[in-house]
Amino acid sequence: MKSTFFTLIAVALLSLAFNAPVSKVSVDTSKSVIVWKGYKVTGAHEGTIRVKAGSLDMQDGMLKGGSFTIDMNSITCTDMTGGGADKLVGHLKSDDFFGVEKHPTATFTITSVVSRGTPGAYKIVGNMKIKDTTKSIRFNANIKEEDGAQVATADITLDRSEYDIRFGSGSFFDSLGDKTIYDEFDLQVKLVLQ
Repeated sequence: MKSTFFTLIAVALLSLAFNAPVSKVSVDTSKSVIVWKGYKVTGAHEGTIRVKAGSLDMQDGMLKGGSFTIDMNSITCTDMTGGGADKLVGHLKSDDFFGVEKHPTATFTITSVVSRGTPGAYKIVGNMKIKDTTKSIRFNANIKEEDGAQVATADITLDRSEYDIRFGSGSFFDSLGDKTIYDEFDLQVKLVLQ
């Protein structure tokens, strides 16, 4: 009985000795970016949003958790220029959409990470907070080395109506015709680790 107990203790100590501690790896905000794309009946618009802060929890080269904060004041439009782009960005920052004066940031926090069986490929579950609403979302992500740095990428689709962003939504307003703006929008996230 004693030998079994000591064997279990030895195995536990050995497993601790060979598992590296979880380390927080900071996101390089100057190189990280999110590309957004929104859709309407007559086409689409896209642009970028900057990452304000973030870190990923890594252990033995594997993703374990993390979070990042989005600077909602940094929204740009890249498919138009001049007054049209300025008007769209101003509208997106207004209370009709993201209300950035009251809600200058959005955040995402990982709650679960599962390996998809290939090195660097993960299934992520986490909480996305936009304005005053937090929703659990899930998506696939990849971490690969690019130009000497670890880069995490993910394609995320969100439903803006779940975050009480209803302007021009056919789900809430009738007779919008070609003025309808679809609820779902896409985010292409690129986090460069330091």
